[in-house]
Amino acid sequence: MEEQDRTLITNLAWGSIEVTIGTQVLQFRDCKVWPGGARTWDWGETGTGHSPGVQPADIAEVLEKGIELLVLGRGVLNRLEVQPATEALLTARGVEVYIADTKQAVEHYNNMVQKGRRVGGVFHTTC
Repeated sequence: MEEQDRTLITNLAWGSIEVTIGTQVLQFRDCKVWPGGARTWDWGETGTGHSPGVQPADIAEVLEKGIELLVLGRGVLNRLEVQPATEALLTARGVEVYIADTKQAVEHYNNMVQKGRRVGGVFHTTC
């Protein structure tokens, strides 16, 4: 993976996540990331809430980036649910999935990026 495509999460705090792409540093509350890009994850776009949780529409954009692994951060307190249809979509597309509380998810995401995997992520930074 080219250095300019390396998207790392460089800081995580309650309600804040910092993403570094090459020399560019971005700040978000919740975010979607992929090789070479990131943007805010606005729950209002798809009507997402803690329940029913992450929907297929929430991950569609990241899946379009040609990832082989999607990491889902369910919040610091692990309160964000993941719909079964979301996991089914990933399985159908042959994309590996890792779901955990956001701290563990960020650690796994960064580790996989450092190993050269094509990783995407969707991260919630509060509850």
